[in-house]
Amino acid sequence: MTDAEPGWELYRSFLGVLKEGSLSGAARSLGLTQPTVGRHVEALEQALGLALFTRSQLGLAPTEAALALEPYAETLAATAAALLRVAQSQGDGVRGTVRITASEVVGVEVLPPILAALREQHPGLMVELALTSRVEDLLKREADIAVRMVRPSQDVLLARRVGTIELGLHAHEDYLGRHGTPRSLRELMNGHAIIGFDRETAFLRGLRKELGPLRRDAFALRADSDLAQLAAIRAGYGIGICQVGLARRDARLIRVLPKDLSLPLDTWVAMHVDLRDSPRCRVAFEAVAEGLRRYIEGEVS
Repeated sequence: MTDAEPGWELYRSFLGVLKEGSLSGAARSLGLTQPTVGRHVEALEQALGLALFTRSQLGLAPTEAALALEPYAETLAATAAALLRVAQSQGDGVRGTVRITASEVVGVEVLPPILAALREQHPGLMVELALTSRVEDLLKREADIAVRMVRPSQDVLLARRVGTIELGLHAHEDYLGRHGTPRSLRELMNGHAIIGFDRETAFLRGLRKELGPLRRDAFALRADSDLAQLAAIRAGYGIGICQVGLARRDARLIRVLPKDLSLPLDTWVAMHVDLRDSPRCRVAFEAVAEGLRRYIEGEVS
C-alpha cells in the first residue's frame, strides 16, 4: 500500500467495473477507453495493496475486499454527484440539477405533470428522477429530495407530510364482466386471479395483518414491480392492489371489497436540512409537496 491517496477517478473506474463486470463494459458506461479503465483499477490495487478483481469465464469477479469497499466508493460517487449539482446551481435564479427519488408508480404515474409544470416555471432547472423502492439515503446525498411512504426519522432531514395515499383492490371492468365481482374475501381467494408480489420485502412483512390472506402462493401473477402489477390490472388479468387515486382517473378500473382491504400510506416529502436555502431544492420541494397534496386530495385528474 502506498502513502499517496488514490484519486477519485480510480474509484470511479472501480465502481464501473463492479457494476458492469468487465473493463469494456465499464469503459462504455464511463466514456473512457478500456486501457484507461484497466490502468485505473491496477493503480487503485497498487495504492491499496489489495487485489480487487479476479478473472472468470463471466468476466471480472470482485474479490471480498472489493465488495467491502463498494459502499464507501458509492458514498464517494454520491458526494461527487451532489458536489456537481451544487456547483451547477450557483448564480442568480433557479438553475442547476435537482435529484428526486420516488417509487416506480409515483415516479411514472404521479410526478411527471408536477415536474412538467415545474420546468415551465423554471426552465433553468434540470431534474434527475431516480425510481426505486429502495430508500435512497438523503444523508449520503444519493438524492436531494425523496418521496417516501414512511416518516423519515433522521433529525437532519426536513420532512413534510403531504397526506395519505390509499391502496385498495381493483380490477378492470372487462375482467369483472367475465368473472364477476367478488362479494367477500373468500370469493376472492377461491374464484379469482389475484395479482401480487413475488418476493416479500420488509415493507410487505409489516403489512401482513392488513393483507390478510393475500400471500404469495395465492397469486396468479407475481411481480415485484408495482408498475408491472398495475399494467396487469389495466390489461384485465385479474384483481390487484393499486392506488385509489390512480384508479379514480380511469372509469374502467373498479374498486372491489373496499371494506375488506384499505391500506392508508402516510406520504412524506423530505430533503436534507442543509439544502433548505438552495433555490433549486426549495422550489422543487415545494412543487413536489404541493403537487402530491393536490393528487391525494383529488384536485387533479
